[in-house]
Formats: sequence, structure tokens, C-alpha cells
Amino acid sequence: MITTGEFFVEEEEGPVNMQSRRLLTGVICAILLLANMGAAVMAQTPVAGGTPAGGPAVSATPGQPLKMMLLPKFLGILPFDQAHQGAEEAAKELGNPTALDFVGPTAENSVAGQIEFLTNAPAGDYNVVMMSNNSGDQIVPAAKAAQEAGVKVVTWDSPIPNGEGESVFVAQVDFTETGKVMADMALSILGDEGGKFAILSASPDAANQNAWIAAMQEALKDPKYSKLELLEIVYGDDQSEKSTEQAEALISKYPDMKLIMAPTSVGIVSAAKAVQDEGLCDSIKVSGLGVPSEMLEYTKNGCAPEFALWSFVDLGYLTYYVSYLLGTGAIQGVAGESFTAGRLGDYTITKDPTRPDVDARRILMGPFTVYNKDNVEAAAK
Repeated sequence: MITTGEFFVEEEEGPVNMQSRRLLTGVICAILLLANMGAAVMAQTPVAGGTPAGGPAVSATPGQPLKMMLLPKFLGILPFDQAHQGAEEAAKELGNPTALDFVGPTAENSVAGQIEFLTNAPAGDYNVVMMSNNSGDQIVPAAKAAQEAGVKVVTWDSPIPNGEGESVFVAQVDFTETGKVMADMALSILGDEGGKFAILSASPDAANQNAWIAAMQEALKDPKYSKLELLEIVYGDDQSEKSTEQAEALISKYPDMKLIMAPTSVGIVSAAKAVQDEGLCDSIKVSGLGVPSEMLEYTKNGCAPEFALWSFVDLGYLTYYVSYLLGTGAIQGVAGESFTAGRLGDYTITKDPTRPDVDARRILMGPFTVYNKDNVEAAAK
């Protein structure tokens, strides 16, 4: 910024010199005014379009062609199919003339498969890849290479832990809150007497479930959870057969276990079926994160008295809106930007408070719904 202190004129006073000095002062003031106006405009104008952080909510301009990939952890489970449904709904609203590609690896090949899909995205001329990351930080080289090639990488459901190669993360719920919700459900199910429980998670590289479990472990430090004892954390890799085997192994290993907490829609169904098949629903309960239509039987018969989830349809819908806005340059993915996501309303991008030590941004969807025998049937329909 220019200031008048940078100009100094010294000469003998006189009628002509006085006029010259007044003229020079006027020129300086004009320069100052124009420079400051220019600085203000530059401060309010992002590169490549969009609106400034802190400005009004941006609305999408429909009908722009973008090639977009929806990449779940793997194919073949209901929550990811529901996310696809929501993304297609948003695509129809936004009138993208290019069809959405819903692709993914198998559960057995999830990590290597995701890396391969993302690595090949630039060659496939994709503008945006929307990925539920199941590869931890192993995905970073492929994500950074895709970004450098001009592909936006938007994560949803599960982020890149260190944030590298990620434009923005669309979080279903606050990950810290997830841990407390699971702790509260465990306490509600086991009562004041508490008891021993185990966690059946998905894969060791699933950033979302690792964060939820860490948040639950932190929540358990509160004295009100002092009678809850975590026995072990096991992994079923979000495969039904392996998750069932892990649940059966827990039942055999810990005869005094009272609860299996499964923060995975595959794991919770597998655990509930294992407990039910063993005829142990009266002594061992199941809880965690599950889809109402898949948990209806187990909740009504008391095997899984409470569980929680959010709308995966809405998550897919929101993720597509965010990705379309980024891909068209309407937003840049910086903290403070606000935008409108169709029927879900307005959102603001923030720094991710659950990853405070890395450069990562988050859009928070929410909310949680806790299901029990009173509301699970309506939700399942």
C-alpha cells in the first residue's frame, strides 16, 4: 500500500512552486485512492472466479459439463449405494450433461483398487473425483498427482488423514461427536452397572472409523463412563464373512463381554447376526453405526437396542453439489466460503477442527439420528 510518507519534496516556496506542490499533492492523493481501491478489490476477488471467503452464499450455475467420479471404499454395500442415489439426484438437479461414473474396487482389493482408480483419473479426463478414502495416507501420492494434473479431489465419509491432495472433506457428522454418541449408547444399553465391551471396526486404514474410535476412547475418560471397560479392537475389513468370524471370536474369547460396538454398517449387521445365531441376545448386545432397513430385525428383537447413523443419500447429494461448485470454479475450497446446496440449504467451509495439525478444510453435514424400537421401523421404510 502507498502512503504519503513515501514522497518528500523540498524546494523554495513561491507562487509557482506552491501551485506545483498543490498539484503534486492532488496527484499523490489520486494515486493513493486508486491503489487502495485496487487493493480492496483484489482482496475480495479470488483467482479463477467465485466469491470471497465471508461473502454471500454461492449458487451453482446449472448445465455445465463436468466429468465426475464417485469412488466409494468399495462397491456392494447399501450405504454407498445410497450415497450414489443422492449424487444422482444432485446431478439431475444441476443438469450436468456428462453422466456420473460410480466406480470402485472390491472389498478385498479396496486399498490398491482406490489408488489405481485415482491414479488413472487424469488419463480418464476427470474433472473431479469424489472419494470415500479407505487407504489412509497411502492414497496421498495418487491424490497429489491428480491435483497437479488439474483433477479436484473431494473426500466424503472418510478423509485423507494428513489432508494432502484433498481439496475439501465433506463430513457426515463431527467425528468427535461420533465417539461420544457411541459412548452414550454403550452406557444407555449397559446401564449404571456398566460392563465389558469390544469394538468391531472395518479396516485399520479407515480414517473415519479410526477417528471415531479414538474419539470414543477419549470420551471414556469421563468419570461417568468409568464402569465401561474396552476389551479389544478387532477388524472385519467391512466384509460380512470376516466380520462375522471376528464377532464369533470375540464371543468365544470373552465370556463376560456384554456389548459389541461396531462403527461400520457391515460390522454391526454381522455382529448382530452372530449374537442372534448363538442365542445370546439376552446377555450380549450390539450397537454402533448401521442402516435402519438392515437393522430392523435386530433392533425389534432386542439384539441391537440402539444404533445411530446419518443420511447417506444426503451425504452423496451434498458431496456432488460441493464437487460441481469446485469443478466449475464457483468456489475455491477455502475456509470461509459459503454456498447453497439445493434442498439441503447453505453451508460454510471451515478448517477441519478434527485435524488441527494439518492443512485441511471441512464441510459439516449432520445430524446424527439414534434409532431404537420406537423409530427404526419408520426409518426402515
